[in-house]
Amino acid sequence: MFSAQQSCWFVRKVICWRAAASIAWAVLLLPPTTAAFIILSRFSILHPFQWISECLSLLTSASAIFSFILLGGVIIIVGFLNLEYYTVIPNIACSKIALLGQLLHPRQFLSSLVHCIMGIIVAWCCAVTIGGRYETLGYPCVESDGSPEMCLNEYHLVLLLAGAFVGFSHSLLGVIHNMNYVSFHTVQRYKYLRFKGSLPLVVKCSATQALYSVRNYIVIYFFLGYIPKTWMCKTLNLHLNSSLHSLDTIAGLLDLCLIYHLWISATFLLFTWYITLVLFRIFVTEVYSFPVQSSFTEDSHQCLPKVITEKQPMILKFLALQDLALLSQHAPLRRSEVFSLSQPGGHPHNWNAISKECLSLLSDLTQRLIVYHDTVATNGRAKPLSTGSERKTSSDTSVISGDDPFTPKSTPLMKTPASVFTRSVVGGPQSPLTAPFTPDLDSPFASPALRRLTAPVGQCSPWHDTVQSPHIMRRGPKLWSTSTDSHVNGSPQLSPASVPSPKQEVSKPSLLAQFLQNRKEQVKNFLAKRVLIMYLFNKLPEASSQALFADSQAHIWALEGLSYLVQASFSEDRFGVVQTTLPSILSSMLVLQEAVDRHFKLPHASSKPVRSSGTMGDCHYKTLRFALRATLKTAIYRITTTFGDHLSTVQMSAEHRKRLQQFLEYKE
Repeated sequence: MFSAQQSCWFVRKVICWRAAASIAWAVLLLPPTTAAFIILSRFSILHPFQWISECLSLLTSASAIFSFILLGGVIIIVGFLNLEYYTVIPNIACSKIALLGQLLHPRQFLSSLVHCIMGIIVAWCCAVTIGGRYETLGYPCVESDGSPEMCLNEYHLVLLLAGAFVGFSHSLLGVIHNMNYVSFHTVQRYKYLRFKGSLPLVVKCSATQALYSVRNYIVIYFFLGYIPKTWMCKTLNLHLNSSLHSLDTIAGLLDLCLIYHLWISATFLLFTWYITLVLFRIFVTEVYSFPVQSSFTEDSHQCLPKVITEKQPMILKFLALQDLALLSQHAPLRRSEVFSLSQPGGHPHNWNAISKECLSLLSDLTQRLIVYHDTVATNGRAKPLSTGSERKTSSDTSVISGDDPFTPKSTPLMKTPASVFTRSVVGGPQSPLTAPFTPDLDSPFASPALRRLTAPVGQCSPWHDTVQSPHIMRRGPKLWSTSTDSHVNGSPQLSPASVPSPKQEVSKPSLLAQFLQNRKEQVKNFLAKRVLIMYLFNKLPEASSQALFADSQAHIWALEGLSYLVQASFSEDRFGVVQTTLPSILSSMLVLQEAVDRHFKLPHASSKPVRSSGTMGDCHYKTLRFALRATLKTAIYRITTTFGDHLSTVQMSAEHRKRLQQFLEYKE
């Protein structure tokens, strides 16, 4: 979080202060939370007056004040960990082995160790607060021969180990459920109302998770409880009182009072940590208003057109896109600054920067969908490539023209509007954007056909820079296969004269290299037949689809911002700066919609997952692809409804015009 790359003005001046405010509120909420724990832990219905008087005296005692200090330090550490590990793009494991790798990562091991130590500290505070048989680790006892000695208080030890176990399990569940993921709410509300609405869920999740953790802990202590007990006795020179029941037995663990105190202590621990997490999410996702333009050049890096193009930190880019979406809907004065021209010069720099970045985001998502679809459509087989030469048709209007000033330089040229069905060379499997969902070519289960497919195409290859017609691909019998007959597809065969000969022949591998390659293939084939290995390495289609749309919240805001600005330009754009990029905006949206529609034809993307309400992990990322599809269609309808028949004068390909007509007639 505090690396040199991400150390920018926004982190120092905004994010750190928001995190500090969330930690301060969590510490201020600690006294009432501790008071509620004391009341529940010392609950006695038979002696109500004694119960209340003991609680009041304990709240004002020196031990309670010292416990407040320790718990406050734990809350500060938890808040710092939230600031260190938070992310606005969830890290989704696409296979079981990937999830196991996340759990065994050294950084995660360090986090789990810190959570164990904090769990022990909180458990010690709970033991001191409850008092009685839980108060100290050792107590004086008498041996059989009558000599005094110090014995181990197993109740205190059980409570401390329970705190460590709850902290460790909380750390692992944080990785499994992506608890470090911070999502942005669609409906903007005040911080108090958001906190008030989240409080019942925090109580429910804390109590439920504490119950399961205590159950698992009791089972583990029943089998392995003698290990820490023996080690503690040897280390501190304590003895075991043979006259008392050992707690690693069925009779000792079936103590209802002990189970209740374990559960209420675990609930208190999780509640304080979850409150800190919820407050951090509320504060860090609060709307931030960026100035559209500034009169001072030294503040230009803080303006929206500049900020929206930043890559790091991602929280800055997301808040800028969120501000753009809100600006385009509810701020006429700020919209006028977006449509304004620079003086002197008369150039629409604000609109150019904003629209270029939004179109770049849409193009990147389209390319990722192309690569993903081509990978899935092969189904482990080599995909036949088109032998047709390039032809100029009526749909040759480029969606993303290289001469367009709003086109990102890193986006590959797409020569047909329906090129979502063609194979992307630039955005290939080697692209970092496709890392979560591309096949693992180094795994023992990658077929040779799939490796041939994903290999980069050479410039001397006859298949380099070939384009398939959208009409040809639409004639394919189904999504998973394509016709191998080029004459049936309608593409003329490439003449032998047009095939460039390679400049040099590939050298034949040595006998040693062939021997090692054969042994490697044998090992891969052997491992591929093992059920457990296949279970760990197989890709999870649902998780792959979620990883594909993991950052789609940015694309949703980009679509909303563009569509609302285009809608407002119909009456507010006095200089016509938006109309110059309207063809590019419509083309990008239509191509993206075609790619999204194709994705939803896949089996694993058609069912909407059920949101889990039993954990504090935010499951918003599981439904982002559905929100993106709805936002995309709404954005196109918003433009077509506003401009209507005026869109007939917009230059676009025949294919796009035909598809846009479906929206004008409300048939889409």
